[in-house]
Amino acid sequence: MMKILVIGSGGREHALVWKLAQSPLVEKLYCAPGNPGIAQLAAGVDIAVTNVAALQRFAKEQQIDLTVVGPEAPLVAGIADEFEAEGLRIFGPSKQAAMIEGSKAFAKELMRKYRIPTAAAKIFTNAQEANAYLETAPIPIVIKADGLAAGKGAIVARTREEALAAVHRLMRAREFGDAGNQVVIEEFMEGQEVSVLCLTDGKNLCMLPAAQDHKAVFDNDEGPNTGGMGAYAPAPFMTAELMGRVEREILRPVIAAMATENRPYRGVLYAGLMLTHDGPKVVEFNCRFGDPETQAILPLIESDLAEMLWYAANSNLNSCELKIAPRWALSVVLASGGYPGKFETGKLISGLERIDDDEVMVFHAGTALDHNGNYLTNGGRVLAVTGVAENFLAAHEKTYCVVGKIRFEGMHYRKDVGMKAMRYV
Repeated sequence: MMKILVIGSGGREHALVWKLAQSPLVEKLYCAPGNPGIAQLAAGVDIAVTNVAALQRFAKEQQIDLTVVGPEAPLVAGIADEFEAEGLRIFGPSKQAAMIEGSKAFAKELMRKYRIPTAAAKIFTNAQEANAYLETAPIPIVIKADGLAAGKGAIVARTREEALAAVHRLMRAREFGDAGNQVVIEEFMEGQEVSVLCLTDGKNLCMLPAAQDHKAVFDNDEGPNTGGMGAYAPAPFMTAELMGRVEREILRPVIAAMATENRPYRGVLYAGLMLTHDGPKVVEFNCRFGDPETQAILPLIESDLAEMLWYAANSNLNSCELKIAPRWALSVVLASGGYPGKFETGKLISGLERIDDDEVMVFHAGTALDHNGNYLTNGGRVLAVTGVAENFLAAHEKTYCVVGKIRFEGMHYRKDVGMKAMRYV
């Protein structure tokens, strides 16, 4: 029997806790810092995700068998190294390995060196030089902050003016702080975007169902990018042949490359891909479970997640088998009005008590409780509603039926999550 600590407080962590709670191997679940939804399944621990010393102390005191890290910030800061140094088992890459998300420039150079398919790019540490390059570069073009920017540091510029403005925002106005110390400017890729995640112990891997995220805040992929407004899985256009190519041409080569570079990668490897005319190419790598992809992927996994993460953390992933249910899941994010810009919190959430479909999960992301036990909004992304069914249309219907029962002032959500899948199902 295991005691497991999950680190994080969002919808992704709620989904992880929800899935781990189903394991007969789990004796006790903790979540730091957690949220009111997670608190129904795991004991909340009032420690910030970046307070590595306090998290480490807690894990030792409570004799935690396995720690599962949700967000990228503690991984990039080196939490896995700190835990391993104290003999604490943790699922997540080392600081050196987490650089694959922590620095887009590092990831781009790695892909270039090992010939992993990706967009052609140039890296700049000087705004003036970046602007000079943009004067003659082909448009549209993509400008990315090198460091962590909560999923919002990539700007697609469709005019030269927008491209120059993006460099100003990142490098001069410092919209994302030190993340904009250098920028990656890369060619714009046409095609379908898809997320393919795998569990890896540094050598072996288990591929999870492909998912499609919806980054833009408004329908038809309009408006600024967010942390993600919804996702569905499996992505029906990702055929067995395409998944095989992704494994052979991208995932296995990058895991081998990281080992060669003395940065062995253990944890979740998330490949954000573009399906171009030339085949799948990497948009970005992330060093953790996606959010909101996790909320759509985990309900499809029949295997014991606690067992799988334990084997991966112990470099023995080939000891277990991944079983996926032949079903569909669709997740819609309910966000605060104004997100990803300024938004208000403390709005009363109603309708949660009216949900009675056991094939629809409501994962809490940015919620709080008032003194009367009522749920209030407490973030940009507030809830993620995930419906699961035998076919895509039924999953879509279940999700949006429940979305229609939930209310809070200023509530915003995309009404077209999954529309790109319709022509394939």
